[in-house]
Amino acid sequence: MTQHQVEISVIPKIAEIGQLVWDSCACPEVSDGGRPNDPFTTYRFLSALEDSGSVGSGTGWQPQYLVARVDEQVIAVAPLYVKSHSQGEYIFDHNWAHAYEQAGGRYYPKLQIAVPHTPATGRRFLVHPDFAETGFSVLVQGAIQLAADNQVSSVHATFCTEAEAELGAQLGLMSRATQQFHWLNNEYKDFDGFLADLSSRKRKNIRKERAQAQGFGGDIVTLRGTQIKPEHWDAFWEFYQDTGARKWGTPYLTRQFFEIAHETLRDDMALVLARRDGEWIAGALNFVGRETLYGRYWGCVEHHACLHFELCYYQAIDIAIGVGLKRVEAGAQGQHKLARGYLPTQTHSLHWVRDAGFSEAIGSYLKAEREAVEEDIEILTQYGPFKRAEVEEQE
Repeated sequence: MTQHQVEISVIPKIAEIGQLVWDSCACPEVSDGGRPNDPFTTYRFLSALEDSGSVGSGTGWQPQYLVARVDEQVIAVAPLYVKSHSQGEYIFDHNWAHAYEQAGGRYYPKLQIAVPHTPATGRRFLVHPDFAETGFSVLVQGAIQLAADNQVSSVHATFCTEAEAELGAQLGLMSRATQQFHWLNNEYKDFDGFLADLSSRKRKNIRKERAQAQGFGGDIVTLRGTQIKPEHWDAFWEFYQDTGARKWGTPYLTRQFFEIAHETLRDDMALVLARRDGEWIAGALNFVGRETLYGRYWGCVEHHACLHFELCYYQAIDIAIGVGLKRVEAGAQGQHKLARGYLPTQTHSLHWVRDAGFSEAIGSYLKAEREAVEEDIEILTQYGPFKRAEVEEQE
């Protein structure tokens, strides 16, 4: 394929691309009848964000979906947004923006290839399997050209896969390493099987926390698919609003997002709710991929000891073991996850900056940052709750 045969276009609404075309690039693996690798780049998720007003006018996330075609056939797409701020990304570049503008530049708007409000790893350059060799580079070149033509400061692809990070670096993009805490399923048969891999002290601590949490005076239920009813979203919206107000000032997702999710995304979800005296008091929302459970949102209207750990971390492990998933991604940040079996894991992003001098400075920073992240992961892993191979603690 030669370059002049490829047409790159920018589409402001995903509906103009269409579900069949988008998903043929975003999740071709569902052709075997299984789940997508992750639900966040599917048409149904991205269109729910758009149709609910969670992205678009007034949000700072303006959709400009990148589409590559050859002879009218779509060969690759990317969820690209024009950003007027750095909120809802979880890969922090606020210091870059400040330095850029202190030097007299204009950092915003920038281009972001990402899933809005979602710090979950997945493909960001969505290439049709028949065009695997060329689709990635075409999208990268298209995004850079779009930024250059419009004198935009930078392009960022956040929470991409490790393979994409390596390919992007080969094409001259800057690769950034950050970290999250993920739980890995070592073919456990049940939660006790997981606990058996932990040191005696950590195992006892987790059992104590679970007992405290489950003694809150009510019951905990996990709802999937059609088990999730409108009343559950009414309760969860109250929890989500409280958390969003405390963390971000205002929630990122609108109430309508959950109404649309009820119709189109329930099969991708596992909603864990706690109820006391007939009232829902806390909840955690997870998304289910082919191999991974993604912990996304938590909130409560009553505070009980260890209930957050139970609903967000231990129930997620139970679900993953029960359906045979390989890992749980527990979202951004949080070293408290380490003691609960979630180990530090490297995450990846790619960056291009139009100003050559600033790009060189960021490149030097990213090199030092990567070394620090790798060292941090090594140290934190040593402090994890798992038994040491060389010496097991006395039971």
